[in-house]
Amino acid sequence: MLNPNNFNSIVILTGAGISAESGLKTFRDNGGLWEGHRVEDVATPEAFDRNPELVHTFYNMRRQQLLKSANPNSAHTALAEFEKQFDGEFILITQNVDNLHEQGGSQSVRHMHGELLKAQCTSSQKVFDISEPINASSVCTCCHKSGTLRPCIVWFGEMPLHMEEIEQALTTCDLFISIGTSGQVYPAAGFVQLARSTGATTVELNLEPSDGCSQFNHTYYGPATTVVSQFFEF
Repeated sequence: MLNPNNFNSIVILTGAGISAESGLKTFRDNGGLWEGHRVEDVATPEAFDRNPELVHTFYNMRRQQLLKSANPNSAHTALAEFEKQFDGEFILITQNVDNLHEQGGSQSVRHMHGELLKAQCTSSQKVFDISEPINASSVCTCCHKSGTLRPCIVWFGEMPLHMEEIEQALTTCDLFISIGTSGQVYPAAGFVQLARSTGATTVELNLEPSDGCSQFNHTYYGPATTVVSQFFEF
């Protein structure tokens, strides 16, 4: 198995597959519905404008599930332990909105799709830590108005966060590792091509081959708690 310690600059991308063994529901069923709702009804800016209470309720449910029943697994902790001892440059980009990487001890985490445990004021754009449910009547602590808070989540049709920093990291790394992603959602699905374009070695750690598996120099398949732990045990 490839030894990540032989590289100088590592970029890691994680998706839902790394949190699946922590008991987090995906919320999306085989029919594409999220808790019985269409994506267009709970995960777009237009949905929030149309029915903010429904959108708040959906994300309140996800937030409470995270707080009450999810814990980091050995894949999360393996990444954190490797980061602590690695002497080179390291950045962990996640598509996940949970905080399991942070719970596991990771430091250099960038949430490109936002975070469940944060809310954003639509007036000032300030971001706040939250743990309790919020709704359309919640009062913002910065503007002291109700109705200005939204989940700090990147919805369909919105630009992912930290993209400038991410693209810079991808074009300067010498090792890119994709963990637990389907390879279907852009721009993350294109990260492997960007890393390859500047000569980085590319690795896929996944339950099964992703849509972009042919883009990777090395592939290892199995549950995240197995393949991630094995890959980073050096």
